Amino acid sequence: MKNTRREFLQKVGVSAVALQLASVTGWASEKQTAQAYDGPVLRVAILGLGNYAARVADAMQGCTKAKLVGLISGTPAKIEKWSAKYNIPAKNCYNYGNFDQIKSNPDIDAVYVITPNGTHHDFIIRTAKAGKHAISEKPMAISVKQGEAMIAACKQAGVKLLVGYRMHFEPKTLEVIRMRKEGEFGKILFFQGLCGFKIGDPKQWRLNKELAGGGSMMDIGIYAINGARYMTGEEPVWVTAQETKTDPVKFKEGVDETIQFQFGFPSGATASCLSTYNMNGLDKFFLNGEHGYAEMQPSTNYGPIMGHTNQGELTQPVTVHQTVQMDEFAEIIFHDKQPPVPVDGHEAVKDLKIISAIYEAAKTGKKVSMSV
Repeated sequence: MKNTRREFLQKVGVSAVALQLASVTGWASEKQTAQAYDGPVLRVAILGLGNYAARVADAMQGCTKAKLVGLISGTPAKIEKWSAKYNIPAKNCYNYGNFDQIKSNPDIDAVYVITPNGTHHDFIIRTAKAGKHAISEKPMAISVKQGEAMIAACKQAGVKLLVGYRMHFEPKTLEVIRMRKEGEFGKILFFQGLCGFKIGDPKQWRLNKELAGGGSMMDIGIYAINGARYMTGEEPVWVTAQETKTDPVKFKEGVDETIQFQFGFPSGATASCLSTYNMNGLDKFFLNGEHGYAEMQPSTNYGPIMGHTNQGELTQPVTVHQTVQMDEFAEIIFHDKQPPVPVDGHEAVKDLKIISAIYEAAKTGKKVSMSV
């Protein structure tokens, strides 16, 4: 049976789908009734029409500030199916070969690259050269060097580079961040992030080093890395890590199965995290401070996110993450809105630097000092 991160994240929240939809519908209706939007709409083309792209496309049907207007794929059958489903005109449909012609299309503002990690670099640079705003799924690239080149290309072209950090807009997550910023937990002492699932099909791209850039760390571990940073509000100054591999046939050289990793922060706070492709049901964040705590489980799946603090249950509204993300991206691109947690290329490169340090620490067995 084939399992992917996206299928896992979807299944974790499946028992509460009815609750989620009811909450989202009610909240969205209330929001729209309160204030109708009449500003500019971000016109987006999706590049790479896989499972997660389908989730984004469906979610965008609920956006008020962003709209799906274009498709880019190497599979003609997908273009035909998607263009019919989402009413996309033929003039806004491209393949990977003629994609650069998007430069001459005034009806597309941005391209959202949702392809295997190892292909993000080239597609984002082509997007920038075409003069379109660039959105990349995470991880943004498979190396720091690639990530920095993507930032440079977008800067030179005068376009924005954003990354699909959907949790940076999730209400319960933002409430915990607010509480931490306002000192409600006191001095932060410790963070724990557990992220993992048992991966299926050994032939999938996530187990191909060239396409994935690694293994579980690049796919699911990045949630714990990024979570450790936004939950504590600090950047790590040292990293230690230990790798465990039980199936070297499935998890070939350079494709990690399970890595435990630890961070130290400037304040003295520490973090202990786990990234794995060999254990199901791991989706938990825990933040501890001198005067309180926050626990979230599920912490990063598609919803509903659930959690509580020492003050009680987190009751912020359930949202469709990708809908909120795309509307917020429109605000960032058109109005230079600054989100509570950054979603730009520099934020992504910080994660890539930490991933590199984790791999180095796991390989050498030594504590790696770092600065992002």
